[in-house]
Amino acid sequence: MESNGDVIRPTPQQARAALAELEHVQASTAALSATPWPRWFAVVLTLYIAAIPPVLGGMTASPQWLLPRLAWTAIMVMATTGYSALFAVAAARWREKTGVALRLDVLPKRATLPLAIGLPALLVGPAVAFRGTGQPVWLFAASGIGAAVSVAVHLVFVRLHRQTS
Repeated sequence: MESNGDVIRPTPQQARAALAELEHVQASTAALSATPWPRWFAVVLTLYIAAIPPVLGGMTASPQWLLPRLAWTAIMVMATTGYSALFAVAAARWREKTGVALRLDVLPKRATLPLAIGLPALLVGPAVAFRGTGQPVWLFAASGIGAAVSVAVHLVFVRLHRQTS
C-alpha cells in the first residue's frame, strides 16, 4: 500500500482483489439465501399443506362432516400454531448456521409468483367445492396435489441452490 501522508491507499491490484472478493461474498450470500429449508422442515411443511384441505372442508361442511366444526377449528388452530413455532425454529437455526436470514425475495419470480397465487386456490377451492357437492374427493385430491407441489417446490429450490453455489 502506498502512503500519502496520513492516507493509506491500496494499489490497483489490491483494489481489484478487494472488489473480486466483494463480488464473491455477494454471490455467496445470495446463494445461501436461496438455499432450501432443512429437510425436516420441508416434511413438516408438506404435511401441513396436505392437512389444510380436509381440515378446511371439515370446518366449512354443511352438515357437519366426521367431527364437529369446533373440533375441526381446534385442529386448524393447533396445526397452524405448531407450524408457526417450527417455522420460527427453522428460521433461527438457519440464521445461526449461515448468518443469513431466510428470504424468498432472492428467488426467481417465475417460481414464487405462481406458487403464491396457485397454492391458496388449491387449498381453499376444494373446501368450497366440497361444501357445494358434499364429495370429499375434492379434499383428498387437493391434499395429494398440495403435498406433491410442496415436494416439487423444495426440489426446485434445491436445484436453484446447487446452480448458484
